[in-house]
Amino acid sequence: QVGFEDYGPDCDSMRITAFLDIPGQDNLTPLARLEKYAFSDNIFNRQIIARGLLDVFRDFSNNEEDFLTVMEIVVRLSEDAEPTVRTELMEQIPPIAIFLQESRPKFPTAFFEYLMPIVVRYLTDVNNQVRKAGQEALLILLEQDLVSQSDIENKVCPILLDLSAPDSDDEYKVEAVNIICKMASMLSRATVEHMLLPRFCELCSDGKLFQVRKICAANFGDICNAVGQEATERLLIPKFFELCSDSVWGMRKACAECFMAVSYTTSPEVRRSKLSPLFISLISDTCRWVRQAAFQSLGPFISTFANPSSAGLYIQEDGTLSIRPSMQDVNSNSCQPSNNITLISSSTNATLSCSEQPMGIKPESSTEETSAEVNANLLVENLNKDRGEESTDCCISPGEDTSQLSQGDKVAAGVTELPKDSSFSGTNSRLQPAEDLFNTFLYWRPPLPDISQDLELLQFKTEKHKDGCSVPCTNCVASSEIKKVLESLQEHIDDPDVQAQVQVLSAALRAAQFDSVGDCGTKKLEESSGKLQNETTSDEGAVSDATCEQVEDENHSSPASQDNISDQSTTSTQKSTDSEEPHRGTNVFLKKEQENNPSFEDDKSKLQDIIPQPLLDQYLSMTDPARAQTVDTEIAKHCAYSLPGVALTLGRQNWHCLKDTYETLASDVQWKVRRTLAFSIHELAVILGDQLTAADLVPIFNGFLKDLDEVRIGVLKHLYDFLKLLHADKRREYLYQLQEFVVTDNSRNWRFRYELAEQLILILELYNPNDVYDYLRHIALTLCSDKVSEVRWISFKLVVAILQKFYANSANALGLNFINELVVRFRHCSKWVGRQAFAFICQAVVEEECMPVDQFVEHLLPSLLSLASDPVPNVRVLLAKALRQTLLEKAYFKSVGNPHLEAAEETILALQSDRDQDVSFFATIKLNQGNMDNTAINKQ
Repeated sequence: QVGFEDYGPDCDSMRITAFLDIPGQDNLTPLARLEKYAFSDNIFNRQIIARGLLDVFRDFSNNEEDFLTVMEIVVRLSEDAEPTVRTELMEQIPPIAIFLQESRPKFPTAFFEYLMPIVVRYLTDVNNQVRKAGQEALLILLEQDLVSQSDIENKVCPILLDLSAPDSDDEYKVEAVNIICKMASMLSRATVEHMLLPRFCELCSDGKLFQVRKICAANFGDICNAVGQEATERLLIPKFFELCSDSVWGMRKACAECFMAVSYTTSPEVRRSKLSPLFISLISDTCRWVRQAAFQSLGPFISTFANPSSAGLYIQEDGTLSIRPSMQDVNSNSCQPSNNITLISSSTNATLSCSEQPMGIKPESSTEETSAEVNANLLVENLNKDRGEESTDCCISPGEDTSQLSQGDKVAAGVTELPKDSSFSGTNSRLQPAEDLFNTFLYWRPPLPDISQDLELLQFKTEKHKDGCSVPCTNCVASSEIKKVLESLQEHIDDPDVQAQVQVLSAALRAAQFDSVGDCGTKKLEESSGKLQNETTSDEGAVSDATCEQVEDENHSSPASQDNISDQSTTSTQKSTDSEEPHRGTNVFLKKEQENNPSFEDDKSKLQDIIPQPLLDQYLSMTDPARAQTVDTEIAKHCAYSLPGVALTLGRQNWHCLKDTYETLASDVQWKVRRTLAFSIHELAVILGDQLTAADLVPIFNGFLKDLDEVRIGVLKHLYDFLKLLHADKRREYLYQLQEFVVTDNSRNWRFRYELAEQLILILELYNPNDVYDYLRHIALTLCSDKVSEVRWISFKLVVAILQKFYANSANALGLNFINELVVRFRHCSKWVGRQAFAFICQAVVEEECMPVDQFVEHLLPSLLSLASDPVPNVRVLLAKALRQTLLEKAYFKSVGNPHLEAAEETILALQSDRDQDVSFFATIKLNQGNMDNTAINKQ
């Protein structure tokens, strides 16, 4: 026991069981001494042995008989009565298993016969700490693929099924469910589907413990991904519907958070017809926390509708965005979920769970215009042309909907299909190949009430007055119906959507009262619209009441949030009502509506056929200030964060749907929102193409350039990525504005200037030598004089890159002028840091070979060698490194008879006998590492 106090939990770097080799007074062999201490009455001795088991196996693995003896000792030690000993032992099982795998030729079945039963037994240990250690060890073993398939099916799964049985102890059941969910992604699909999936479905409906259901809801996406599409749609989707309507709000919140993962596993039909209505119910939930989670997941959920064939772009495995290849190389299904998350934004400060690293963007050829870009341009033109003439063709009327779907299908799926002869669908079908489009356009709404009898009654009333009615009589019938609808909407007047309907109906009322043309068609439309809206208003009250009864346990929900539920029915019904078949009276009515309500035309421009329209409507509403008060104060930031993913899903041909929202976010008062957009504007530029970028993104980009430093840094980090997407003439306009980046709000923000220098090194290739000399040269020289050394060192590399630009483009005159300026500014600088910088620049010029050698030895070498007499040792140190490590290693200076070689060697000899030890050291010793990567030594 002597010396045990030297071994503690922090002694991983030494052999814990080294005392076994020290001859003691007991005169025992190491193996006997191991057995003695493994079963000592002192608990600390047994803990030490358990903690050092890996060292024990290494020591006794050469002899098979000793090895089996150690295994038997471990099995007996696993039955120790002290929980801490069992915990220490279990923590050593994974590294021991890895060691045994490496020694498998000697001991092929040792782990499966001796150690695996211990892991399984500890899953039911009476001590909670031991069980946790056993669960963690099991997951590590599964992740490392160290457990055989037979052990999984015959030992692990039966134990977990027993622990998760309905009559099992509550604590054991919760732990077993957690293990089942975590190990599902590590097992084969067949094992999960046949052994674990039935029990998981039962646990989703566990009415005893809400903790069990919550674990199932939180890991639902992982289970769906493990079993695949067929099992997900057949078994899991019904359970997901149950969890999304659970009485406990935490369950519904967990479902909203994993909605994107579940959606990705399903087919496009199920995603559109079933999951979209389900998501709308979550986003309209009475609980604020559920709505908050749903809005955060809205963008990722929309991104699962992405189709590379219709978007014209796709995401590669490395996360880069690229133009779509040929159709046979593209999977027509959704993009990978991890890639979608990457695309959503590259803002490094966004507080979301998804990846936040900036993604690389492949340059889009300026001379090559993709088919999607052509389609986008034609589509915008056709929409602008057709808006005034065919304003009602984009939606489907209730009568048409009945002809498309049976009543049972409508109630079950809650969807409406766009007619193939509609204006919007027709435009797309003319512009894009059939395989690039979804076959149907479905969007969610509650089932409409049957109002056919009411419509017949209204038609009968109007036909009754048709022969002898006058204009005042016709207008009187329409006015009375509109007034009834307006009265029914007064109780919901606080809701913004209801206010918009009141404005539309008020305009219709004025048109009915003052229109001098007796148009029976107009009267029919107004009366039927008024009746339909009145029915819908009464119906939405019932829906709201039923929803409130269903979630009585939500004590912290606000009245404003309950209005959001009823808004869906009213909004979607209004869209269906507006789709009556056009006739002369309708055109007159719509013309008056557009004059009195400009937003009427804007609503129509938000229509598309890629994703269900209610999802897009909810996404666009995230910029509404009322949402920040009733849902989440950060909701605008979440909207900005996911906007590139939504834009990619919709494609550039539907950019008109997002344009106003993007402009609203770009002018948001919160700088975090603008910062998020600034970090992703280069990604959006790739998605939109050069024409839309120049028209819609460049003005916003210009605004970000003049914003706060926190916003400007987002633009600056991807300045090259954005500028390279612009045409040469548009790109040239930014030459003068680049100088504004040198000035920052806070002079201490040196990283901003460092980032500017790094970007300028990349940007040099975008401009000709004359522009570089006239504009970028001044910025580089200014940065070279920065107060912070980090900025100066990166700026010296920028200077070298500028020299390389000049000589690579045969602009020798500009290069010579720049060299003369460098000699005056740095070689003859009064401060030693300037002269040191000159030595570094000369060394980098030779290292990068950015100019002809004859030009270097004529214009730079004499000034460089003259630094040998500099009074400051730091300058001479850098001169010695430049000569020894770089200059004299070049073939030009190694050639015999070189007239400049003698001068360089004389300088080196002088530096080798320098009075400063560092100077003589670097003049004598040649370092192995390159100079360009050794800036730390250079600065010293």
